[in-house]
Amino acid sequence: MASGLLLGVAAATLLAAALPAHDPGSSFEDPPPDKIVIKVATVNGSGCPAGTAAVAVSADNTAFTVTYSDYLAQAGGGSDPTAARKNCQLSLLVHVPSGFTYAIASADYRGFAALEPGARGTQRASYYFQGSPNTEYRTHAFAGPYDDNWQATDETDWAQLVYAPCGVQRNFNINTELRVSAGNDPSKVSFMTMDSTDGDISTVYHLAWKECPAR
Repeated sequence: MASGLLLGVAAATLLAAALPAHDPGSSFEDPPPDKIVIKVATVNGSGCPAGTAAVAVSADNTAFTVTYSDYLAQAGGGSDPTAARKNCQLSLLVHVPSGFTYAIASADYRGFAALEPGARGTQRASYYFQGSPNTEYRTHAFAGPYDDNWQATDETDWAQLVYAPCGVQRNFNINTELRVSAGNDPSKVSFMTMDSTDGDISTVYHLAWKECPAR
């Protein structure tokens, strides 16, 4: 399971479905030669209104990237109370080449935060395969004063990777959240984004591959 968050989003635990954890004594397969296809089945949440989240797969099939263009939480300065928490739930259809399965090895998150003294910003993420009864959460906190880019990472120990079940189509679900609280002077705005005014901020999920057992 995944532990931590990089963007710190540091050691993560992914839950998951049916197959046992990978044997730490065995080697990992190279990514399969045929291109995987990842499609967004559903996207919901105040942090990713329709048309503001996109998914792309790397050329070597070892990662996919989600970009956001309207993901911002803010508090203070007369901000609407509902603006203090934004979230996005992605349900992804992952089509993998026949005979292979995958796990999420790590997740990298990036954004920008402008937090007044006393303000707090929080980034949270959870991951699970469709049908899994469990959900793992990883949280990263940022304290004001802060005025800079932020980054967090969730990394999974190789021995603890949880793979999608072979031969079964299971959606992979990613839930992310940003929260901001006002600072010592509530008349001043504090905010945290997973987007940018001059270009989208990417969230990268790195894949590990394993060959499915022969039937």
